Amino acid sequence: MLPAIYTALAGLLLLPLLVNLCCPYLFQDLRYFLRLARVARQVRSYGQRRPVRTILHFFLQKARQTPHKPFLLFSDETLTYSQVDRRSNQVARALRDHLGLRQGDCVAIFMGNEPAYVWLCLGLVKLGCAVACLNYNIRAKSLLHCFQCCGAKVLLASPDKVDEVSTETIPESWRSEVTFSTPALYIYTSGTTGLPKAAMINHQRLWYAAGFATAVGVKEDDVIYSTLPLYHSAALMVGVHGCILTGATLVLRNKFSASQFWDDCRKYNVTVIQYIGELLRYLCNSPQKPNDRVHKVRLAIGNGLRGDVWREFNRRFGDVCIYEFYAATEGNIAFMNYTRKIGAIGRVNYLQKKVIAYDLIKYDVEKDEPVRDGNGYCIRVPKGEVGLLVCRITQLTPFSGYAGGNTQTEKKKLRDVFKKGDLYFNSGDLLMIDHENFIYFHDRVGDTFRWKGENVATTEVADTVGLVDFVQEVNVYGVSVPGHEGRIGMAAIRMKENYVFDGKKLFNHVADYLPTYARPRFLRIQDTIEVTGTFKHRKVTLMEEGFNPAVIKDALYFLDDKAEMYVPMTEDIYNAVNNKALKL
Repeated sequence: MLPAIYTALAGLLLLPLLVNLCCPYLFQDLRYFLRLARVARQVRSYGQRRPVRTILHFFLQKARQTPHKPFLLFSDETLTYSQVDRRSNQVARALRDHLGLRQGDCVAIFMGNEPAYVWLCLGLVKLGCAVACLNYNIRAKSLLHCFQCCGAKVLLASPDKVDEVSTETIPESWRSEVTFSTPALYIYTSGTTGLPKAAMINHQRLWYAAGFATAVGVKEDDVIYSTLPLYHSAALMVGVHGCILTGATLVLRNKFSASQFWDDCRKYNVTVIQYIGELLRYLCNSPQKPNDRVHKVRLAIGNGLRGDVWREFNRRFGDVCIYEFYAATEGNIAFMNYTRKIGAIGRVNYLQKKVIAYDLIKYDVEKDEPVRDGNGYCIRVPKGEVGLLVCRITQLTPFSGYAGGNTQTEKKKLRDVFKKGDLYFNSGDLLMIDHENFIYFHDRVGDTFRWKGENVATTEVADTVGLVDFVQEVNVYGVSVPGHEGRIGMAAIRMKENYVFDGKKLFNHVADYLPTYARPRFLRIQDTIEVTGTFKHRKVTLMEEGFNPAVIKDALYFLDDKAEMYVPMTEDIYNAVNNKALKL
């Protein structure tokens, strides 16, 4: 009897070891799925209450429970939860009494990073209004479009003139009609029409985005540092709302500074940082200092981080827990690298995939469309091959679309993917799943590329460049630069007859109408611009050829910021770019 008992006990003791050998990520997969299920259950219960429990409810709760706790730190300014609560009350009353705003209205904010951005947003939520988060770099036609497409009634560009308004609590009746499907935010993404698209973020979606902070273990005693622009989903939805959800403190900076980053972390006792891959690369490329590891940062949350930068960051700045995630502002699928596998954006979780239907399908980059079989259905790619990420649109994984135009929303939908009548969200991203079920980001398809952490719509840039008098036709695309994340802008131009290229005129034009990250850094003058059978510009070959003057026979130009003009591209400039001697 005793030998049998001993054998059973030994088996029980060895079982975790055997499971770990056969399925090394089983327990992490299970823990992550249970965490997701718990969040989904909580959010569903909040949505069923009347009135619904939005994240504003948690902010008001924190303001009551810990009124004197610092909520926002900015420069030498400290604002407590109670102070921000009272300030947002003033905003709500001023906008209601003086501008006549009511629940259901939309208000656009056109401001940089500062505490006022946060309490303006909270004040609008207290009114039951949606907030349109405009990129403060845009100008002219794009700015007008962004303001109009979401139906905004007011544009806020300054936080002034609310000091004399009452700070009295805002009654719930002012937002009584708000549900989980009510628009909370409009976040702008690049559009294939050449103008940004306003992705509608409802209150339910906001919950799930804020949940990233709790999923990685952010606690109420943490101090979160965000230098990302608040008009982006990462900073506003994950950073600000994640901070509210956990009851933490948020440090804002108006603009990222590599030289001041760690000094700020030490000054504010930062424990959590937000990043995009480019940001951490800048930190790794900054001059080394003896106190590089003297800080309290324990967590980093973000996306777009290359494996080599990940390793270098940990080697130089210490063992910071990096949680890379993948998500699109308007998308219905997200991944998190909860195992912290360097270079991955997440992994295929068996239990999650039973609930959420997503796949990678074959994609023809040249034709810019999914490959379909003889029956007209899409083809799943095997492990190890790159494919387009698609996720089925269901009640659990909805796609809310864009404001101001059904056409753009429909373009993101794929029909009859695997069977007649099914409906999937087209992410526009090419991913790869390896044989260990880890997921890796490969590239972005279509008419968008990413540079300096911003999405650039090639058609918007082409439309702008095409307005110059000597330009007949423009083909804009992104090219890779050694040691840099994403792709930098390049334009192939066909000149009008009897006109000559004017690098000064073109520089002044793009400087007036395009933000710095969207201005084509390289130009290529071509006699003809190739198109596909469906009259789309061919870009793949141009992207592969890049901007090497020793290889390309066409005339090449480089945007010289100091000279304020496009100058002829030389081998010296080419080498300086590749050697990182010339800052882009």
